[in-house]
Amino acid sequence: MKRPSVLFVCLGNICRSPLAEFAFRAAAERAGVDADIESAGTGTYHLGYAPDPRAQAVARKAGLDMTAKRARRVTPDDFKRFTHIVAMDRENLADLEAMRPKGATAELSMLLDHVPGRQGEPIADPYYGDAGGFDTTWNDVTAGAEALVALLQKNHRAQSR
Repeated sequence: MKRPSVLFVCLGNICRSPLAEFAFRAAAERAGVDADIESAGTGTYHLGYAPDPRAQAVARKAGLDMTAKRARRVTPDDFKRFTHIVAMDRENLADLEAMRPKGATAELSMLLDHVPGRQGEPIADPYYGDAGGFDTTWNDVTAGAEALVALLQKNHRAQSR
């Protein structure tokens, strides 16, 4: 049984995907799920940058410190390294499908696909808005993270039988 590993992906890896990464880390820890967890971007706009200060502020309110996180781009190796690659919206999902190499083993999805009744919905990009948009994004990535943790737990129990 392969240990679950999840890569969260948005465009620049400074807003949505790091928030999803840290929401998932917290949810996995609470649930006792042992997984490798990272985030990356499909674009190269912010490589090496820390998360947006507004994203960091939202995470800090939840008791999470994202200051050491640095933006990186999705690599071909990620498609074999991770069991799940989770996009924040349809555009990033399409980019991931286009860059997916032959022999890739990662399962691709959008984060809210894992929340009953929210399949196909994107995580709103708060980058060009005010700080309140980051609260909305945080609520959505938290809901997605908790649902994905529950799915991984269910799959682990089924494989253990």
